Amino acid sequence: QVQLVESGGGLVQAGGSLRLSCAASGRTFSEYPMGWFRQAPGKEREFVAAIDWSGDNTNDADSVKGRFTISRDNTKKTVYLQMNSLKPEHTAVYYCGAPPEWAYHYYAPGYDYWGQGTQVTVSS
Repeated sequence: QVQLVESGGGLVQAGGSLRLSCAASGRTFSEYPMGWFRQAPGKEREFVAAIDWSGDNTNDADSVKGRFTISRDNTKKTVYLQMNSLKPEHTAVYYCGAPPEWAYHYYAPGYDYWGQGTQVTVSS
């Protein structure tokens, strides 16, 4: 079992920044990839970014390239999502998750574990 707890969401004006955190417990965090997804009202959960176990390999959705950066600190069992130049269309609940292996990193149904989500609201 693994537990994931997101934090750092909130209300921000367009052009602002937020850093989301996802703290993990319950298994060997450093051995597994981690990912961020988001879900806006009435829409499916969509891939945002993922990072492999070492932090050397990342993948970002085209919609967030150049704006969002994923990183991890294995000593703290935490993965981060730095979000810059936010827009109203980035408003969503952001979830972190843990897939069983890198091959599933962009595919939500392939994830074993999810956090409860954190709300990000960007005002215009």
